[in-house]
Amino acid sequence: MEDWKHFLLPYQQAVDELKVKFRGMRKQFQDLNQHAPIEFVTGRVKPVDSIKEKMVRRHVEEDRLEQDLQDIAGLRIMCQFVEDIYQVVDLLRKRTDMTILEERDYITNAKSSGYRSYHLVVEYPVYLVTGEKKLLVEIQVRTLAMNFWATIEHSLNYKYQDDFPEELSDRLQRAGEAAFKLDTEMSEIREEIQEAQNLFSYGKKDVWSKYENQDQERTDDTP
Repeated sequence: MEDWKHFLLPYQQAVDELKVKFRGMRKQFQDLNQHAPIEFVTGRVKPVDSIKEKMVRRHVEEDRLEQDLQDIAGLRIMCQFVEDIYQVVDLLRKRTDMTILEERDYITNAKSSGYRSYHLVVEYPVYLVTGEKKLLVEIQVRTLAMNFWATIEHSLNYKYQDDFPEELSDRLQRAGEAAFKLDTEMSEIREEIQEAQNLFSYGKKDVWSKYENQDQERTDDTP
C-alpha cells in the first residue's frame, strides 16, 4: 500500500457521516420528549499499524483488503439498557442509506471470555469527487457496562496477546457476568429510571427558562 492516507480517507468520511446521523437520531428522540435509546456515539478509522497486523494475522492480501477487513471503519453506539440495543438495531434495519450484511448477537450468545455486544457489518456508500464508493463499516451496539468490560479486556489484551493467565481469564469472565447482572438489574427498574430522568430533564429546562426570562427582563430594563 503506497498511500494509506488516500486509501483511508473515504473510511474517515464514512465514520464522520455516520456519527452525525446517529447523533441526530438521539436528538430526534429528545425533541419528541421520548427516551433516547442512544446514549452517545463514538467512531474511529483503524490505525495503519493495526490494519497491517491484522492483514498478517489473517493472511489478507492487499487486493482483498476492502472486502476481507470489515472493521477498518468502526462505530460504537452506547446505550443505557439492553432493551435499547435491540431498539437501535431495529432502527438501523429500517434505514435505506445503508445495507446490513451481517449481524452477530454476542449478548444472547456471549463469548466464553465474557464479552457481550451486538455487532453489525453494513455496506455504506460515500460520495467522493470521483463518484460513489461503497465501504464496509462495523457498528457495535452495547451498554455502558458492556463497554467498560470490553475496554478493560482490550487493554489487557495488549499485554497478554490473547494468552491470558488462567486466573485472570476466570476473573474477567466473572466480571463480564457481573456487568451483565448489573444490566439485568437496571432493566428491571428501567421504567423508574426513565421517569426520574424525564423529571430531571424537565427540571433543567425550567431552570434554564427561568434564567432566560431573568436575562430578558434585565435587557428590557436596560436604558
